[in-house]
Amino acid sequence: MLNVGVLGAGHLGKIHLRLLNQSEKYNLVGFYDPDAINGKKVADEFGYTYFDNINKLIDAVDVVDIVTPTLSHFDCAKKAIEKGKHIFIEKPITNTLEEAEELLFLEKKHQVKGQVGHVERFNPAFTAVKNNIHNPMFIETHRLAEFNPRGTDVPVVLDLMIHDIDAILSVVPSKVKNINASGVSVISNSPDIANARIEFENGCVANLTASRISLKNMRKSRFFQKDAYIAVDFLEKKVEVVKMKDAPENPGDFDMILQNAEGVKKQIYFENPDVENNNAILDELETFADAIVNDTVPVVSLEQGTNALRVALQIIASF
Repeated sequence: MLNVGVLGAGHLGKIHLRLLNQSEKYNLVGFYDPDAINGKKVADEFGYTYFDNINKLIDAVDVVDIVTPTLSHFDCAKKAIEKGKHIFIEKPITNTLEEAEELLFLEKKHQVKGQVGHVERFNPAFTAVKNNIHNPMFIETHRLAEFNPRGTDVPVVLDLMIHDIDAILSVVPSKVKNINASGVSVISNSPDIANARIEFENGCVANLTASRISLKNMRKSRFFQKDAYIAVDFLEKKVEVVKMKDAPENPGDFDMILQNAEGVKKQIYFENPDVENNNAILDELETFADAIVNDTVPVVSLEQGTNALRVALQIIASF
C-alpha cells in the first residue's frame, strides 16, 4: 500500500479523503488544509489525521493528492515533486501554461509520476465506448450546469469545458490547427458561457459548448466518424452507438437500409456496449497507484493535462 496524504479538505478534498481511506491500494496518512479551523473540524468529524504543516505531511507520504484551489496547484506540486513524491493533481493542472511546463520538467528531473484529475476519462459511459471511437471527423459537446459559486474563481472553460477538451484530445490523433471561440460573462467576472470550435490538422472539427448558468444539467458528447455515430451521456451514464455496414443482398423485413444517390445501400445497426457502474474518482486514484507500482504511464499524464490546459487557454485568449 502506498502512503498518501491529501492537500485541501474542501468539498472535493473530503471526497478524496473518504475514498483513499476506503482504498486497498493506499494507506491514508492524513491531510493538510491551510484553514486550521476547517482542518480540525474535518479531523474531529471523520477521524483523519490533520497536519498543521504542509511540509510535515509531504515528508510523511509517498503520494501527495492535491485538491486545492487552482491558484495553489503549482506551489503544492512543486513542493511535493522536489521532495521526490508522486503527485495526483486536480484539473486544471495549473493556473498558467508556464507553471504546467515547469512541473513537466520537474517530474522528469526527480523521476516521479504525476496524474491529472480529468475524471471524465473514467466515466463508465466514456470507457464503454472509447475503443469504438476511431478517427472521428466531427465532435459536438454540451456541458451545462446549474449555477454554483464553487468554481467561479476561474472561467467556465477551465471549470467545465476542460473536461471535454481532454476527452477530445484523447481520441483525436492529430494536432490542433485553429481555434475560434466566444465567451460571455453573466454573473461572474469571468465568462460563464463559452463556445469553441477546434479544427485539427487531420480535418476533424470539434464544437464545444459550456455553461454554468443553465436551468438544467447536461453533459453530452457526440462523435461522428466514417460509418458510425457515437453518443455519450456523461451525466446519465448512457451510450448509443449507431453503425453502418454494406447492406445484405436480401435484407430482412426489419433491417434498416439507406440508399444514397449513387445507389449504394448501407444497413444501419445498433451496437450498445454495457455500461458498468463505477466510482470514477476512486478509479482514477487507484489506476494512479497501479502506474506507480508497475512503473507505467498514468492514464492522464501531466503532459496530457498540460495539453488540455494549453487548448483551454487558447480558447480563452480567442474570446
